[in-house]
Amino acid sequence: MSSPEIAEKPSLTDTLLLATPGLIWGASFLLIAEGLKAMGPYGVTFTRIAIGFLTLSLFPAARRGVSWDAWPHIALVGLVWMAFPLTLFPLAEQRVSSALTGMLNGANPLFTALVATLLTRRLPSRGILVGLGVGLFGAVLTAWPSLGEGRSSVIGVVLILAALVSYGFALNLAVPLQHRHGVLPVLWRALGTALLLTAPLGVPEVLRADLSATGPLLSLLALGVFGTGIAYVVLTTVAGRLGATRASATTFLIPGVALALGVLVRNETVAPLAILGAAVCIAGAWLMRQAKGR
Repeated sequence: MSSPEIAEKPSLTDTLLLATPGLIWGASFLLIAEGLKAMGPYGVTFTRIAIGFLTLSLFPAARRGVSWDAWPHIALVGLVWMAFPLTLFPLAEQRVSSALTGMLNGANPLFTALVATLLTRRLPSRGILVGLGVGLFGAVLTAWPSLGEGRSSVIGVVLILAALVSYGFALNLAVPLQHRHGVLPVLWRALGTALLLTAPLGVPEVLRADLSATGPLLSLLALGVFGTGIAYVVLTTVAGRLGATRASATTFLIPGVALALGVLVRNETVAPLAILGAAVCIAGAWLMRQAKGR
């Protein structure tokens, strides 16, 4: 009998489903940048979480019950996976481009692996270590040009890296919870927690929002419905059809999509070294994925 992680050759439907979350999350950094035209960074975060929470509420599976002892862990996931990092990205995009923010997100699997190593106090296999080294070198190359652009850009890069470290902890905390209670029930409750945590700073900025900025407001609607809602549902479906390892490949699309949209839509300028670094970073994540598969 074949392993649950090894499926037959993906169909066209599987391939389209696999690409969808990566395309959505790659576009989310453009949508954040557009949303900042209508309201402040805390308002952007609160709005996307609120819309994402309402979107997941439409799926009965998300409202399935969980045990009370899971709530403290889910609340922690809501903090380190949603409230904290999703607040940092709009703050970062006030200082650096949406393209750079998306490209640095290619290092997400690397920080997840580093945090897992710290938590378990066990070195990963040689193949994963090689992938980590390659990927971290790529992350340095990606960030390097911005580090010479002044204090504001440096702060932006630091905010992005802090968000990725938070993601690393969140994913290591969320996986066992999701195995026990299901992905959507955990995500829905974590989003509800994040909604409460971001309300004190977010609500005042929403109330001061420029309601005449139709384009930015529509961008926030798309960011909430798709980037903070539908993408998670699709990824859950893909993981069930193809296995978690194959499903994780969707994240490889994020840097390229963010780069293309930032340059083509917002006319952002990106240093060639940063593009090379993003490619190296993705290569490192791919090497880690191959090593994990073996």
